[in-house]
Amino acid sequence: MALGLAVTHLIEDLYARADWLGWAGLAVAGVTAVAGMGFVAREMLAIRRLAAIDDLRNDATEVLRTDELAGAKRIAERLTGLYAAVPETARGRSAVTRHAADIFDGSDLLRLSEREILAPLDAAAARAVAQAAQRVSIVTAVAPRAFIDIAVVAGVSISLIRRIATIYGARPGTLGFFTLLRHVMSHLAVTGGMAAGESMIDQVVGHGLAARISAKLGEGVINGILTARVGLAAMAVCRPLPFDAVRAPTVRDVAGRLFERAEKKTDG
Repeated sequence: MALGLAVTHLIEDLYARADWLGWAGLAVAGVTAVAGMGFVAREMLAIRRLAAIDDLRNDATEVLRTDELAGAKRIAERLTGLYAAVPETARGRSAVTRHAADIFDGSDLLRLSEREILAPLDAAAARAVAQAAQRVSIVTAVAPRAFIDIAVVAGVSISLIRRIATIYGARPGTLGFFTLLRHVMSHLAVTGGMAAGESMIDQVVGHGLAARISAKLGEGVINGILTARVGLAAMAVCRPLPFDAVRAPTVRDVAGRLFERAEKKTDG
């Protein structure tokens, strides 16, 4: 209310100086108000999309536990509607619709939906994680300062989380992204944080690569692995169904090439 009164007084002062100044001030205030309402509307829609995906995943987890067919059908319909405008899922949506009447177990219907509809999205998300991990590995391996490493890892990770959310249909706005980021960090904490990448790091050390490659190359590989871990957490948070019919990708699946590249460097 205080802001509204301040704007009103400002426009009145402009009118007192000159009519055209008053009209100009009124126009600016109107455009600003419309833009503000548009921003709020977009943010609300983005938060609703994130909430809808969370609800879908939670409901699917419950159906997998209870094997309820009616609940599975509702989830399959919601999943089909969520990706109705995504051409990559057209074949999968058609397959689910075609075979749904022949399935009598709720968990089987959800597994069919997961395999058919989410497969192309999972592949796209995994590629995005692998590309981000490789990019971080290369850039931080040649970066001259540690603060540049931190900036690169943070920037690429933020971009990766947003990219994965978009792939799965969340399309977060500014406020929605902070909500999503909190969910990703919570998932990392619940699953042991960055420790999930330790198997890859242990292999780097176990093969003696830490002693044979340059310190910066080793840092690049580890930074790439940690970026991959963030991406995998984002997949788990943004995916509308839990991993059940298909195996969840691991750090080695998406960042294995970093390890291979380090070995080639040492052999070369």
